Amino acid sequence: MSDPKTVLIMPGKKMSVSRVVKRAVQMAVGTFLGAVTIGAVMILNGLLSGKGSVLQWVHYWLAFIQRPDILVTMLLTAMTTVLFIYWQRDKERGR
Repeated sequence: MSDPKTVLIMPGKKMSVSRVVKRAVQMAVGTFLGAVTIGAVMILNGLLSGKGSVLQWVHYWLAFIQRPDILVTMLLTAMTTVLFIYWQRDKERGR
């Protein structure tokens, strides 16, 4: 049985993709946005506390983000969120 197609909207484009691909892209985008948010908080915290330079805090952030346990936590959080939203949407439609 083939996977039904759905529309994935990216900046300037609408693409017809399978649901699995759409969910994977959404999880990757969610993980990226989480990493950027963590980076902004770490860099602003370093600047406001007056300890170090922007470049130093970017290096701290990169070292933090590249840890496997942090990456897995971000991916699991994004995956859980996307799957919960799809599950809830399917229940609302009565499937």
